[in-house]
Amino acid sequence: MARYTGPNCRICRRFGMKLYLKGERCFGPKCGVERRRYPPGEHGQGRHKVSEYGLQLGEKQKLRYIYGVLETQFRRHFAEADRLPGMTGSNLLSILERRLDNVVYRLGFASSRDQARQLVTHGHFEVNGRKTDIPSAIIREGDIISVRQRIRNSEYFVATKEGLTEKSVPAWLSLNRENLSGHVARLPERDEIDTPVNEQLVVEYYSR
Repeated sequence: MARYTGPNCRICRRFGMKLYLKGERCFGPKCGVERRRYPPGEHGQGRHKVSEYGLQLGEKQKLRYIYGVLETQFRRHFAEADRLPGMTGSNLLSILERRLDNVVYRLGFASSRDQARQLVTHGHFEVNGRKTDIPSAIIREGDIISVRQRIRNSEYFVATKEGLTEKSVPAWLSLNRENLSGHVARLPERDEIDTPVNEQLVVEYYSR
């Protein structure tokens, strides 16, 4: 299955909530959910009864779209979460949060996960001093993520630096604004992850 390249606002409307897939646009008047508060399509304004399976599938798809993960990769993340001790759903969210593209987004170096993925793919970041261009790389406790020295003075990162603030960074991360870097202080707890999803339904979906 190829990566979804259609309108992101259509996805948010399908789930009836803002998933913040388009960065700054999601906070403005052009947000699709604000303009049309009903699902997309010819029958979007009709009534629909959703089965238990439909609810489970919907939560799984929502989580996939939020983090921009394809089905095969998502299954691998779930399998890894299932092997770890503790709650599988919480483990899954922790793994997704620690993907390099998401950490770049959480540190404020990108306005959306799509943009963060592109920046990582273009080789603009280092992990512990080594260039890393794999968005799905899982960041560990103690790792340092930084913008590569040679592009810190680029127009984009100079402008990004001006807008960085530690207040918007999750507690499990620490931001060094001057050096355009971040440190993973510890692994994220479930109550620190603001992703609007019921992870237990995702676990039930894969446990059928």
